[in-house]
Amino acid sequence: MLDAFGPGAIVVTRTDVANSTPVNIGYAQSLNLEMSGNLKELFGQNQYPIDVARGTVKITGKINAAVISGLAWNSTFFGASFSTGSLNWANGESQAIPTTPFQITAVNSAQFDKDLGVIAAATGLPMIRVASGPAAGQYSVNESTGVYTFAAADTGKTMLLTYSYKIPATGQTLNISQTILGYSPIFRMDYYTVRNNNAFLVRLNQCNASKISMASKLEDFVMPEVDFGAFADATGNVGKISFPEIS
Repeated sequence: MLDAFGPGAIVVTRTDVANSTPVNIGYAQSLNLEMSGNLKELFGQNQYPIDVARGTVKITGKINAAVISGLAWNSTFFGASFSTGSLNWANGESQAIPTTPFQITAVNSAQFDKDLGVIAAATGLPMIRVASGPAAGQYSVNESTGVYTFAAADTGKTMLLTYSYKIPATGQTLNISQTILGYSPIFRMDYYTVRNNNAFLVRLNQCNASKISMASKLEDFVMPEVDFGAFADATGNVGKISFPEIS
């Protein structure tokens, strides 16, 4: 007999790549496992079946985590590659439009990535982006240099620039590219919880994730979710459940 409490710990390890690093999914919030089989009833002339047999069995699970882990996402769902560096936002960077040539250079121009819009500070209204030759209320931007150009009529007005920029030496970027149908990383899932020095463990040898989802909302943490299914490995073993005592 076992009393279990709390979410436990969950580690995933890719099995389709040699010498893969085990990854803790990050402050597990919950693990839901379901093992369901299809039942087939045999009927005679009476209302109730005279026999019931179980056919195929499906194992599905859902993992909720408290943190966003690129390593965990890649091990369970993407199976892609990382590159060094990351992106950040300049959100509402305030600069006034000078006189000729009516251009603003973004503070992070050397690492400029993408323009994400310009707001006129005085009115709170968005400026309209055009390819070149902006008129009043418009702007153009060269994303290779991070230079914004405005109309002479808007000289002196304060603009709030929002854009993304690169951080070449910090963080990592998961590069998602097109892959052939049928490809997905395969991983082992190990679950562990302990109470009163009694440990309970579940291992599923081969898992395949069907979904990663995340939702952000007011006054709450983002809780990423991974949905997966389990299947037998090459030796016919699905996994194991370890109980701390004979019960």
